[in-house]
Amino acid sequence: MNSETTNSGLAAVRAEIARACREAGREPSAVTLVAVSKTFPAEAIEPVIAAGQRVFGENRVQEAAGKWPVLAANHVGIELHMIGPLQSNKAKEAVALFHAIHSVDRPSLCEALAKEISRQGRQPLLFVEINTGAEAQKAGVLPQDADGFLARCRDSYGLTIGGLMCIPPADEAPSPHFALTAKIAARNGLMQLSMGMSADYVAAIAMGATHVRIGSAIFGARDHR
Repeated sequence: MNSETTNSGLAAVRAEIARACREAGREPSAVTLVAVSKTFPAEAIEPVIAAGQRVFGENRVQEAAGKWPVLAANHVGIELHMIGPLQSNKAKEAVALFHAIHSVDRPSLCEALAKEISRQGRQPLLFVEINTGAEAQKAGVLPQDADGFLARCRDSYGLTIGGLMCIPPADEAPSPHFALTAKIAARNGLMQLSMGMSADYVAAIAMGATHVRIGSAIFGARDHR
């Protein structure tokens, strides 16, 4: 995808976010667009930065560490979000590199993150991932375990959790999964909801998403890795 097409995709996504927010009675500024740049090289990301986008999502620590330090040094205000599964042994690098981590999902990771947050003096925005479909192949905390896990994050590990993240099952309507995630967040006093990707972000915004993670609608098709 060339830079003109990429910028057209970005503009279309921004317009659709604004429209969805208006229909939901929300301000467009209430929704953060996370442009998912995983697998794309720096030269594909540069035009999106030039068009004013500053928040980006990556799936792998090693890939992000290979391209973002230089990009961030060359552009003011870059905010990097870890949206993929995070290994506990990558917590040190993740806390140093990312402004937000969307995939907190197990005690060992909580322990590793708490240690590095304390050691580095950095405080990334943390989302607990909820496995709303109880899918065996997916990471995430089961809905029935979410309240206890959130309490443990706070009381056992001293973590400040900002919100919840979910990825609905591909073969089910997404809105019930977004609604369930929003319900769990509300009863735990959490204000941030990382919900919605290229195919379903409009539905996510209607259900209260504060962060939408959009890649292919901006960058085009990617090699699946």
